[in-house]
Parts: sequence; C-alpha cells; structure tokens
Amino acid sequence: MLSNRLALLLTTAITPLLWGTTYLVTTELLPPHRPLLAALLRALPAGLLLVAITRTLPRGDWWWRSLILGTLNIGAFNALLFVGAYRLPGGVAATVGAIQPLLVALLSTGLLRERLSLRTVLTAIAGIFGVGLLVLRANAHLDTWGVVAAIGGAVVMALGVVLSKRWASPAPLLATTGWQLVAGGVVLLPVAFLVEGAPPAFTLQNLAGYAYLTIVGSAVAYALWFRGLRDLSPTDVTFLGLLSPVMATTLGWLVLDQRLTSTQALGALIVLTALITAQVRRTRKTPATPAPVLASVGS
Repeated sequence: MLSNRLALLLTTAITPLLWGTTYLVTTELLPPHRPLLAALLRALPAGLLLVAITRTLPRGDWWWRSLILGTLNIGAFNALLFVGAYRLPGGVAATVGAIQPLLVALLSTGLLRERLSLRTVLTAIAGIFGVGLLVLRANAHLDTWGVVAAIGGAVVMALGVVLSKRWASPAPLLATTGWQLVAGGVVLLPVAFLVEGAPPAFTLQNLAGYAYLTIVGSAVAYALWFRGLRDLSPTDVTFLGLLSPVMATTLGWLVLDQRLTSTQALGALIVLTALITAQVRRTRKTPATPAPVLASVGS
C-alpha cells in the first residue's frame, strides 16, 4: 500500500504531465500565432467553471490575495512564458524555466523558514542540466528580452508557488483554484486583445483544443497542483515540474515522429534521477526512548 506522501506526490505529478501535452495540442489543434489567446482561454473559462461549481466567492483578505496569486501563478507567468517562447527557441526557454525549483528552494528559506540543503541545490542544478540536454539544440540563439522574459516567468511562478503555501485558504480547494484562474484570466484579457487583437473564427478542431486546455490543462491540472501545495513542501512540488519537458519530448517522439537522440535520452534520465532524489527524504536515526522509570510505592 502506498504511503500518503507517495500517493500525493504521484497525484501531483499528473499536473506537469498534463502541462507537457500543451505543446502537442497547441501545434496540432489551435490557430497559429495566438499564444496569449490560448493562455486566456485556458484560464478564464476554467476559473469561471470552478467558481460556478463551488458557488463560493473570496472573503476578506482573499480578494486581494487571489488577485496576487492569480497574477503570479497564471496571468503574469503565462504572459512572460509566451514572450520567452516567441523570442527564444523552445529548448532555451525550457532550460531557463528549469531554474524554478532552485528559485522556490531559495524563496522558501526566507518566506517559509525552510532549510536549504546542499543536496537540494545540487539536485536543482542537475535538473537544469538534464532539461538542457533534453531540449536544447546546438544552433540555439539567445535573445536578451527573451531570456529576461523566461527568467521573469520562472521568478513570478516560483514566488506564486511559495506564497500559495504561505497563505493557506480556509475555502474549498476547487474554489481557491477557481479564484486564481479567474484573476489570472482577467489580467491576461486586456493584454491578449492589445497584443493579438480580436480572436479569429474558430474551427471545431480549435474548439476541441481549447476545451482540452480549459478542462484538463487548467481546471483539473491546477486543482491537483494546488492540492499538492497544501500538503507538500513547495520545493518537492516544483521539482515535479521537470516532468513537463520530458512529457513534451516523449509525445513529440511518439506522436509527431520526431527523432529522439541518445543525448536527449541521457537528459531525460538525469531529470528523472534529479526528481526522484529531490523527493527521497533522508532517514534520521531516532534516539532510543529510555524505559520509563516506575516509582516504587513505600509500604
């Protein structure tokens, strides 16, 4: 029987695996050159759906907390992510994004008083190296603003993850998830229309792609993600995000008939090793409990 922690880790790991399908869905089902529209339509409808299901609105401080968390985890993160993806080759953007576990570990020391171990730092560096081998290409070029956007996306998401742990919501999980998705979608709404203009006419294929991203890629994925954050260390959770480029590369190989090199296979192996190493807790020897001393009762 799986331990509660392992079961929770495996459940939370579903989220980055689902996020790893985004590239395939975007390239095969969605209209081209509309990344911000995709980010908007995967966030706002999903959030409204969850709010409608739970029929719960924020109260008190959770109005502004939801706005901040939704902006960090969804709105600003997706905007910066797509800017980086457009200005950089996908491999460079993914490699820069892989710094997120290290950023979360550093932020957790200050905001959550978690101990930063050398093992965590070395494992995070190994994860970045593994993702680089997995997705980086020799002819990749760097664009200054693209790199800044990619780093910015990793920073805002890392801060959002840590604050999600620090601010424990008393509301149901689906309600809290819905609030953040709505907030992130509202932030993205004017940006998407200013940058990309009015949306084009959608085909049935486009609608199927957006429906998948809304229901599976957002409503389900973010609910599982925030559930993991409630009960696990944010550093443990964010290391699971390394599964996303592994899933994207695997689907490219299986579905799109993309070539998988030995270097990519090595990178995937390093990523999985780093991920497992990050989750394995060090066993500490528990000092032997002294036998209780029974007081004698005088006759």
